[in-house]
Amino acid sequence: MIPRIAAVEPPFAPDVKDALERIMPPGVQPLTLFTTVARNPRVFLRMMAGGLLDKGSITLREREIMIDRTCARCGSEYEWGVHAFMFGEKAGLMPEHLAATVLGSATEPVWSTRDRLILRTADELHETSSISDGLWAGLRAEFGEEQILELVALAGFYRTISYLTNALQIPLESYAARFPSRPQPVNAAR
Repeated sequence: MIPRIAAVEPPFAPDVKDALERIMPPGVQPLTLFTTVARNPRVFLRMMAGGLLDKGSITLREREIMIDRTCARCGSEYEWGVHAFMFGEKAGLMPEHLAATVLGSATEPVWSTRDRLILRTADELHETSSISDGLWAGLRAEFGEEQILELVALAGFYRTISYLTNALQIPLESYAARFPSRPQPVNAAR
């Protein structure tokens, strides 16, 4: 797939360079997503200022479940793969968890009660741009207001990121995880 907008090449403008150095681990090249969006420094810098990857009111695991499910529902293999690779293990997400964010449902046995609520929230927000009263009651029983706000903001932010990666056809990072494929049914009538 050929990207629709070429990434900016170094040397970067000073403010873009500073933002990239803050967000990327030492020695790791900037993500193609970042260098592509940096074609418009204003959008790039606002995107970096709105990031939610710092320590928030929810756990790293909960954050990554919301991000992974949102990106999977939006079909953003790029962003899902970067997060699965960079944060999956740190967040305690095993391969079966990561696969279930793409292929499974909130009822999969790998999920805890809180995990299921996050997945259902990602799904309802994706499908309806809202949260039903029943799900809201479940969220309120498990999460505080700050946490619910963070979950909803994450879903919205990563839907926007998914729009960027998909619309701009940003090529997958070579090291990032790939969407798992659905097992093919066995043809029993040979």
